[in-house]
Amino acid sequence: MAHFAFLTLAIIVPIRLFIAEPFIVSGASMEPTFDTGEYLVVDRLTYHFEEPERGDVIIFRYPKDPSKYFIKRIIGLPGETVEIRQGEVTIKNKAYPKGLALDQSYVRFGREDSGEVTLGAEEYFVMGDNRAASSDSRAWGALPRDNIIGRAFLRLFPLPKADPLPGALEK
Repeated sequence: MAHFAFLTLAIIVPIRLFIAEPFIVSGASMEPTFDTGEYLVVDRLTYHFEEPERGDVIIFRYPKDPSKYFIKRIIGLPGETVEIRQGEVTIKNKAYPKGLALDQSYVRFGREDSGEVTLGAEEYFVMGDNRAASSDSRAWGALPRDNIIGRAFLRLFPLPKADPLPGALEK
């Protein structure tokens, strides 16, 4: 019996720490993409081999209180300038020095805010899909790369909405 318990821990603990972990959505910041109570599996492994991309839905430690976990969508990448004018988001980078207006068709609940931020080498700009109810980079600034836990890999519950890479945008 003790061998079984040890074997179970030897398998489960590394998976939980390094590969995948559960996450339950709480709050309205990602509606309608994710609702409170949805059960997700977080992919902790991918971002060790590749960088997060614009549009990825990520789970991260809140910079103001790392004991709290948030779920948001990546809008701005390291080195870019994110400009928001009356709710419209434009990205400026080497490929688009004059700016690229983002397609935000997935956003259902907007907010007429404005601002501009230039991201550092290890910083991301994240926003909730429900812009009116989201505490995100507009309020507390850039997200440090080290705070990212992983991406939303699988929605397990509720069963009718179960899907791989939930919230992923078409590329």
